[in-house]
Amino acid sequence: MKEIGEDDMTAPHTAASATAADIEQETSEIEKERRIASDEANNKENPHGHALASILGPAFVAAVAYVDPGNVAANITSGARYGYLLVWVLVLANAMSVLIQYQSAKLGIVTNKSLPELLGERMSDAGRFMFFMQAEVIAIATDLAEVIGGAIALNLLFGLPMFLGGLVIGAVSTVMLWFQGGKSQTTFERIIIVMLLVITFGFIAGLFVAPPNPVEVAKGLIPRFKGTDSVLMAASILGATVMPHAIYLHSTLVNDHYAGGEKPSVERQLKGSKIDVAWALLLAGTVNLAMLVLAANSLHGMSGTDSIDGAQRAIAQVLGPVIGMIFSIGLLASSLSSTSVGTYAGSEIMHGLLHVNAPMWACRVVTLVPALIVLWFAKDPTEALVIGQVVLSIGIPFAVIPLMRYTHSKELMGKWADGTIKHIIFLIVVALIVTLNVLLIVLTLMGRA
Repeated sequence: MKEIGEDDMTAPHTAASATAADIEQETSEIEKERRIASDEANNKENPHGHALASILGPAFVAAVAYVDPGNVAANITSGARYGYLLVWVLVLANAMSVLIQYQSAKLGIVTNKSLPELLGERMSDAGRFMFFMQAEVIAIATDLAEVIGGAIALNLLFGLPMFLGGLVIGAVSTVMLWFQGGKSQTTFERIIIVMLLVITFGFIAGLFVAPPNPVEVAKGLIPRFKGTDSVLMAASILGATVMPHAIYLHSTLVNDHYAGGEKPSVERQLKGSKIDVAWALLLAGTVNLAMLVLAANSLHGMSGTDSIDGAQRAIAQVLGPVIGMIFSIGLLASSLSSTSVGTYAGSEIMHGLLHVNAPMWACRVVTLVPALIVLWFAKDPTEALVIGQVVLSIGIPFAVIPLMRYTHSKELMGKWADGTIKHIIFLIVVALIVTLNVLLIVLTLMGRA
């Protein structure tokens, strides 16, 4: 009779252990899948939870473009000249900006490419170069207002000469750009968001000292004009609302936001982007409205408020030196944040159109030098803001028209392409913006601006 060996006795035990291990592993995998499914269900039920919070940020960076020194000048001038008359223009402008910025974010999320990249893929070499040149001129014009605004703020706060103030703005904004890109992208976004909050406080502080009449503000929501000059001012506000570099950049920001990490689904990103854009542009719109209302309430009819420094001195005279200083701090934060974001946009435009990954400091120098030249030679640098606004107007159609076409393209967007109704609404908004910008340019060339 054959004896049972030790190996034979342990074989069933080994097989049983292996089977138990397999069952345990399968159970673990099943539990893992259940947890993932449960998390996804919870996210759908609670779209405002932590998963969505991680999506927020890109729109706040883009929103800085809407509260740059150029906007400060336009809003203060409008309120000082016409009181609450053009409140409705700002509300309309902000509504349009929400749509446009979301469309830019949507394009980037669905295609995983920026607007400059998509343009670069569809243009000839000569076309790409020409498009880049106009975009670069627009970037220089944009940075002109931002650096000049910062130099004015430093002059008001510390008495620094304008040229030296421009150098300081250039240096500090370059340091801020070190945090842009890669794992530190969220740090850059947080810096910009903090500055946006400083801007908000800086420009609305005066309203707490001298609260406006709510009834008068509400009357400003009724669309109307008061002479051809007010029409021109409305065209200026509306025409300069949409910043080309903010459109180009937002389609990049939604992808850079996840640098080195895992992206949520397209559906989740789009849902998060709607909330991101709504909150960011609501904040920017509130800041712009606060500036106009502040000027309408405290500076209406006063002379010398057509320049930023003149407006600051008038605010300090009427509301006190503390409010004047807070206003200057808000202006400084506006300059630093907007010029950093503008350089970021210029880098992406160069990369997308020319396929060149230039160092960020090189992009910073390209747009900073013209502003420093203006600060050195111009007797009144604030006059350059008017010229910069006109140049900026020329570049807006080059950004909004391709965006409108691409977001309606089923080839690019697939099932997320704009439907007929949304496309028609977007078409009306684009037509209005382009018409107003053409009007602004024509009136300026005729010497009526």
